[in-house]
Amino acid sequence: MSELRMVARTPGPALRPYVTDLVAYREEYPEPRARTEYPFPGAVLIIGLAAPMHVGGVPYTSFTGGLSDRASGTLVSGAAEGVEARLSPLGARRLFGVPMGELTNVILPAEDLLGPWFRTAAARLAETGSWERRLELAERMLTAHIHERPELGPQVPWAWAQLLGSAGGVSIASLAESLGWSHRHLVARFHDEVGLTPKTAARMIRFSRAMRLLRAGLPPALVAAEAGFYDQAHLNRDFRAFAGAPPGVVAAGFTAVPQPV
Repeated sequence: MSELRMVARTPGPALRPYVTDLVAYREEYPEPRARTEYPFPGAVLIIGLAAPMHVGGVPYTSFTGGLSDRASGTLVSGAAEGVEARLSPLGARRLFGVPMGELTNVILPAEDLLGPWFRTAAARLAETGSWERRLELAERMLTAHIHERPELGPQVPWAWAQLLGSAGGVSIASLAESLGWSHRHLVARFHDEVGLTPKTAARMIRFSRAMRLLRAGLPPALVAAEAGFYDQAHLNRDFRAFAGAPPGVVAAGFTAVPQPV
């Protein structure tokens, strides 16, 4: 019997700049289930409480990492259960306390980055039976831990907000000029706090919006226009770069395989 159950929670104002979504989940299938996971402008923290999930062929019970600019493969072969936190890049930078450029396209056990705090958090979540209470507890623990970490300077968060607000359309030169920075300095700070260059981050934001529209059933030609691509050829280029396949192939997969969070 196939099972995919999820309960979602939108974090409160104290956590929302750092964690965009919290989801309690359980999935189990009669046979191993392989999926393609597509990149998005953020990072994932999985607090696993049951069977491990294979990511890139490596089994992890709990895992995390930085932003990715490429698709990856996952495999669920047992009863996987836990809590997923979707982190903003700046939330990941503050939570992990290491330059995000060191974590780009990297997946590793969550405990390796978060240490004793993570062990305690995972144990407390495992003792909590109710999904809603798990999400409440996860929010409290993440909020407390993130706010114990050093704050970031305001410049890159401001630039990131401009990119998100314009759906990746604001020019990188205008961001540097507004901050009074050189292009080189802006790229260096983005590499430290986001893990991508500003240009790649803008492309990732457009790609992520295009993915949402594609999931909603829009044809690629309309997706290209709505997501701010110059034309469909540019949409195809970015899908091949970030998803490893053209948008038509990606869209066909949405209907062929049940999608996780």
